[in-house]
Amino acid sequence: MRKKILPIIFISIMMLFTIPVAAQDSGFGLGIVFGEPTGLSAKLWTSKVNAFDFGFGISAGGDRITYKGNYESTGRVHFHMDYLWHSFNAISSSERFPLYYGIGGRFNSGAGYESSFGIRGVLGIAWLPRSTPLDIFLELVPVLQLTAGTGFGIDAGLGIRYFFD
Repeated sequence: MRKKILPIIFISIMMLFTIPVAAQDSGFGLGIVFGEPTGLSAKLWTSKVNAFDFGFGISAGGDRITYKGNYESTGRVHFHMDYLWHSFNAISSSERFPLYYGIGGRFNSGAGYESSFGIRGVLGIAWLPRSTPLDIFLELVPVLQLTAGTGFGIDAGLGIRYFFD
């Protein structure tokens, strides 16, 4: 796994220094996220302040939602989709650090979460470096699981996305 991640990180850093001006607040971005879950991350802007956020990956740990059954600590497949609002004026800086928030849903399967669905509340911050087609983000996501038992949990991630023209 480590051998696969290092080339992706290296290519991402190289693109940071070789790509001319591009916007990260429009279009479609694709990248990776590390955390809960770890996998692919995508973002599709619908306006200058709103976007859809998608994630597909594997959750290796667990959010420790109270589960009335046999919770397994093995990995599970995770998919989520959120609708986000961005506040570009929340942090005054020469760089762009929008705070964002939103709501969405997630689906987990495996490790005692067979076909579970939850509602996500997203809180995060992004860094949109000038003159690059990248965004780097950190988010904390409280989850209310509704099926296969109810309870609260937390997803969190650190990621990077490349935005296509």
